[in-house]
Amino acid sequence: MWELEALEKEPAGGADFCPQEFSEEFQALNPMKQVPALKIDGITICQSLAIIEYLEETRPTPRLLPRDPKKRASVRMISNLIAGGIQPLQNLSVLKEVGQEKQLAWAQKTISSGFNALEQILQSTAGKYCVGDEVSMADLCLVPQVANAERFKVDLTLYPTISHINKSLLALEAFQVSHPSRQPDTPPELRA
Repeated sequence: MWELEALEKEPAGGADFCPQEFSEEFQALNPMKQVPALKIDGITICQSLAIIEYLEETRPTPRLLPRDPKKRASVRMISNLIAGGIQPLQNLSVLKEVGQEKQLAWAQKTISSGFNALEQILQSTAGKYCVGDEVSMADLCLVPQVANAERFKVDLTLYPTISHINKSLLALEAFQVSHPSRQPDTPPELRA
């Protein structure tokens, strides 16, 4: 399993935290000042899904996109829902604009709204994982978003399918070692 290290680790109420993506060094890698960015094979790739697809195309073991086109479409749909429909609305730059006093409520509302849709979709696609019984790109997107939901105190009992899949994924060593709470740049208050 590929391990991608997340750099963005802001505390739930911590607008004063200065993550690495705002450094001049990181801005040289990604002018949008967003994580992740991966330097690999002489290039820099920004954005999670582009990184995952590049790894799939250049290092296809383990497979992160199913061979079946319908399952592959489901994986991409779920991945885009998380990476494009939930995560950007509760990232650090948006929370700073919302204002510190409204951050928690904003993040909870955003994540819950996305999880309501995701739960419904996963009820028809899930097996042991997001799409069937093989780990896919969708699962790589799910685990960090559940970690964000936990950080922002979202009631996960409302999402039994999401919770079950996340629990199954966290039983795998690759997800344990790459969990956001175990990264070297995680603030002490968010460490596992």
